[in-house]
Amino acid sequence: MTATLEAVQAPAAQAKTPKRPLWPFKTAPVRVFAPVVVFVLVIAAWAASSHLLIPEASRFLLPSPEEVLAEGLLDAVARTEILTALWSTVQVALVGLALAIVLGVLFAVVMSQTRWAEYSLYPYAVVLQTIPILAVVPLFGFWFGYEFGSRVIVCVMVALFPVITNTLFGLKSVSSAEHDLFTLHGASRFQRLWKLQLPAALPAMISGFKISGGQAIIGSIVADFFFRQGVPGIGRMIDVYRQRLATEELLTALLLSSLVGLALFWCFDFLAGRVDRLHGKR
Repeated sequence: MTATLEAVQAPAAQAKTPKRPLWPFKTAPVRVFAPVVVFVLVIAAWAASSHLLIPEASRFLLPSPEEVLAEGLLDAVARTEILTALWSTVQVALVGLALAIVLGVLFAVVMSQTRWAEYSLYPYAVVLQTIPILAVVPLFGFWFGYEFGSRVIVCVMVALFPVITNTLFGLKSVSSAEHDLFTLHGASRFQRLWKLQLPAALPAMISGFKISGGQAIIGSIVADFFFRQGVPGIGRMIDVYRQRLATEELLTALLLSSLVGLALFWCFDFLAGRVDRLHGKR
């Protein structure tokens, strides 16, 4: 009997022994180190293309990284102009993203509770995603003016669908066994939603927020191209730099806009990590 127990316990003890990771570094340093390596390689390829492949007379089409840094960021006038416009765009994007999250989660919750609500509302969410944004932006200007509110509406329209579809997927992904357990305990519809469906849907919801963060930045920039009243955003400045052939400032504006979208993605990714830890996945 003792030998039998030892034979059973030995594989279990071996299974509990953590395996040595194949990668020699921990996860956190790799997540920082790997993007830095790629960034250095991209900058090197950019510099080589600008200096070696493009003739000097046409180098304004793709200026070198040091020229972009000198004229786009180190120049005080250009830096102030770009950062002021970028802040205007970020404000619009954040407000639009917040509204898209609230409305998207609300619509998804309603659709998750009854079949008829999902059948009635979800096709229009798909239509909202397929409408060409460039075609309706001028209409929003006619209807609501060309100020802050119209830009926010564009951001909400662009960022709403990922929130709806990911939240609805998360709410509907709860297993039938868990639903049966709540039914067995006589849980109300609200208790089932608040204590079962919403916690289970959090990872999918945050995935939708990640996508919508970048979409909101794009929507704000697109609105800036058309709504040329009020405080200029980064979209208007990009158009101005395009007309001036100021490629250094144009690339700086594009790169900084991308960094804002990346920062939003990282924020939601950090939040996703905390949620995963609460769920015991990491």
